[in-house]
Amino acid sequence: MISIVRILALVLALVLPLLTAAAARAEPETVYFGSADGTTEIVGYLFQPESPGPHAAIVLLHGRAGPYSANDKQDCSFVGRGVASDCNAATLSKRHRMWGEFWAARGVLALLPDSFGPRGKAHGFGRFTHDDPEREDVNEKTVRPLDAEGALAYLRARGDVVAGRIFLQGWSNGGSTTLNTMIRQGAKGGFRAALAFYPGCGRDALLVDKVMTTAPLAFFLGSDDEEVSPTICQHVAQRSIDAGTTVSIMLYGGATHDFDDPGEKRQAVPGNAAAKADAMARAQAMVEGMR
Repeated sequence: MISIVRILALVLALVLPLLTAAAARAEPETVYFGSADGTTEIVGYLFQPESPGPHAAIVLLHGRAGPYSANDKQDCSFVGRGVASDCNAATLSKRHRMWGEFWAARGVLALLPDSFGPRGKAHGFGRFTHDDPEREDVNEKTVRPLDAEGALAYLRARGDVVAGRIFLQGWSNGGSTTLNTMIRQGAKGGFRAALAFYPGCGRDALLVDKVMTTAPLAFFLGSDDEEVSPTICQHVAQRSIDAGTTVSIMLYGGATHDFDDPGEKRQAVPGNAAAKADAMARAQAMVEGMR
């Protein structure tokens, strides 16, 4: 009689390779494209739907900490295309992976560009470092919007993307970049709509104090944000509305900065858990309503 131990060993021998293969397939594809600055090659992580295209698409803009997990980037070396790096698709932060998989599961191709690694800043920056001189090389006003525009051009050239249905989403510093990208876009067309999660909206973060664009915008703000001012963002949103831009504003009571981070520490805050659930539902409804 075959022992239970042998049966379990046989099952594991059959199942583990399948689980390993599934995990490998779950990693986003690493892609490269040119920034609109004309000189920088950006690395990006592509989360693709299982269904055949063409798909709507969304560009995801990371915050000042960069796209990688804090557990993996302390000694991060980023050496570029074709060479192993400590910062890669396997070391993306939980939030970026969560959102990329969220969109792909809903039939939306998601592209997460890394603006920092190709410029030697893969480690990202800590809280309250906005005036750090190192950040000027990757600033949200004049540098990162060009990466977003490069990502837009890359997606438009893909055969599996609907060129007129490309969206933009950013968090914190990436949220400010999102607003600046839409300020640059104005009425000329490009991104179909934009979602800004707890962006910095002060004079040092934005090109101008309102966003005048023909594309709809959505602000997702936490009332208890400890890094940026939701009040200033509400003023920017209202001035944008007064200028004729279609804007929706969600202010979540009791929610902090990074309220959608799926980590236990952030989600232990009741206001964050409720805000995350509502924001994800609203983001999905906004994108699906404009496809």
